[in-house]
Amino acid sequence: MRYIRPLMQVGPARPAGAVTCGGCWFSHVEVLSRTEDPHVLSVSALTAEELAPFDRDWGAPRIMGILNTTPDSFSDGGQHNARADAVAHGQRLIAQGADSLDIGGESTRPGAHVVEVKEEIARTAPVIRVLRAAGVTAPISIDTRKAAVAKAALDAGATVVNDVSGFTHDTELAPLCAARGVPVCVMHAQGDPQTMQDNPTYDDVLLDVYDFLAERMELLQAAGIAKANIIADPGIGFGKTLDHNLALLNRISLFHSLGVPILLGASRKRFIGTIGNAPEASARAPGSVAVALAALAQGVQIIRAHDVADHAQAIALWRASVAHR
Repeated sequence: MRYIRPLMQVGPARPAGAVTCGGCWFSHVEVLSRTEDPHVLSVSALTAEELAPFDRDWGAPRIMGILNTTPDSFSDGGQHNARADAVAHGQRLIAQGADSLDIGGESTRPGAHVVEVKEEIARTAPVIRVLRAAGVTAPISIDTRKAAVAKAALDAGATVVNDVSGFTHDTELAPLCAARGVPVCVMHAQGDPQTMQDNPTYDDVLLDVYDFLAERMELLQAAGIAKANIIADPGIGFGKTLDHNLALLNRISLFHSLGVPILLGASRKRFIGTIGNAPEASARAPGSVAVALAALAQGVQIIRAHDVADHAQAIALWRASVAHR
């Protein structure tokens, strides 16, 4: 099997025959394989089947604002676990430029423990309900691995389900999403939060993560979830070392071959602090923005972010500068 990674470009100097993808374009691809060295080909050398996933427009990059209603999340635990604080912060994220909100009631930081279903529902569903009552119309995703939590959130007004386990934790979650007809985000993680950073290993992290997501997407579609309702997330920081994270970011445009939008969730992650000399997670906004802009240059469509105002400003300037003629 060969894997096709578009070599993304931006700007007006676009050759004839270039293919549009994720707000960028490409005229050449890198062909990857488990048995051969990488090599570069013109798009003219690809088959129609190989080109099919790319030629589509998902519009401008989107920002997904992070709203953790937990006491122990890695970067903002306890700041928004009071309901009034969570609602106010959600409204603030929308005002700052978030296109959607991602609300989670169970920390998935390394070493975190499972939260009981009733507690997770109590942390999330009321916040969603109040946000809707307050007039928030933007998409709201529920960040959960559990069908019961997702059901309560959807009943309260959530419109997307974001599962960090890639729909492997609860067999009832995919059928629920199919029955409700809601978009889903399928993410790769090696292990669960309690164990995922215990010496994660891969044969080839890029291709292993790609194969996992491709397999999960097939299973989700078999469960009745339309491909048009799937978003893929390579799971930066979930069962990955610093080198694994960088390998994924370096070639993240490979995931366009899945034919669905790519979500990047790198905001404030530990590797940003390590490389950027920022031990405190709250001080990692500049590094988070830098990683986001690099991902946008590879066509990533959705950026999940804590520091929404910083990302919104940076993305607006990035788009203006690359589109300027």
